[in-house]
Amino acid sequence: MNTNFDHAGQLVYDQDRDRYLSSLFAKEETRRGVLALYAFNVEIARVRELVSDPLPGEVRLQWWRDFLEGTAHGSANANPVAAALAETIETYRLPRAPLTAMIDARVFDLYNDPMPSLNDLEGYCGETASALIQLGCLVLNRGEETDTAEIAGHAGVAYGICGLLRALPWHAGRGQTYLPADVLSRHGVDTATVLKGQMTPELGSALGEMREHVRHHLGRVRARVAEIPSHIAPAFLPLALVEPFLKRMEKPGFDPFRSPVELSQLRRQWILWRAARKSGVAL
Repeated sequence: MNTNFDHAGQLVYDQDRDRYLSSLFAKEETRRGVLALYAFNVEIARVRELVSDPLPGEVRLQWWRDFLEGTAHGSANANPVAAALAETIETYRLPRAPLTAMIDARVFDLYNDPMPSLNDLEGYCGETASALIQLGCLVLNRGEETDTAEIAGHAGVAYGICGLLRALPWHAGRGQTYLPADVLSRHGVDTATVLKGQMTPELGSALGEMREHVRHHLGRVRARVAEIPSHIAPAFLPLALVEPFLKRMEKPGFDPFRSPVELSQLRRQWILWRAARKSGVAL
């Protein structure tokens, strides 16, 4: 019989293959807790894809808030991801505040409001990708505190912004952009051209600045990567894909609307295996 954790693992396998593959390098006794966190992330990250307008999305996110506060309508056991997450929270004494902040950050996804500034974008990535890494570290460390908050912060911002740059065409196609308004203004980018899927020299310049920002945070992680204990390293493994993605974006004549930033599944698996081959993180 499939358990709640089996369901959570299958969801991550289907929707977030890179994190699923990274979880395979975790010790077996903590792996299912990590997958429960990743499944929760999938659930709240894909809300916009499942609704036709923001209001039903707000309702879905509120259900998760109520669940974390212990006031969900109906039994959480009816939702296998929620049940797996509840057991993970209890087993590893996870703080609920970062999980609630992850939900709150995802409200932005439901609307087409502009991302005001680079600082706001960093905050968004910090409350989503960085928080997920740090919570993963707690699970992998069996609920004991870890000295990884700062490095997880930089790692999440690098991974999160890289992912948003890769998803630019998809977001623009639905009338949304996560590119910070202050960066676009600094380079003279007309947001309307971005939403129409038009590549311009101005946009190219803005994207270059964003990639440099990713590299800045990636560099901060590299400076301290040796400090990451081997049993916690799987939480950081997806970051190994950032550099290869950046190199794809930096090819001459790159146009994000006509050249999807992708790597084959086999290539991704090899990169993750190479990064973890010594139970570390090769960036």
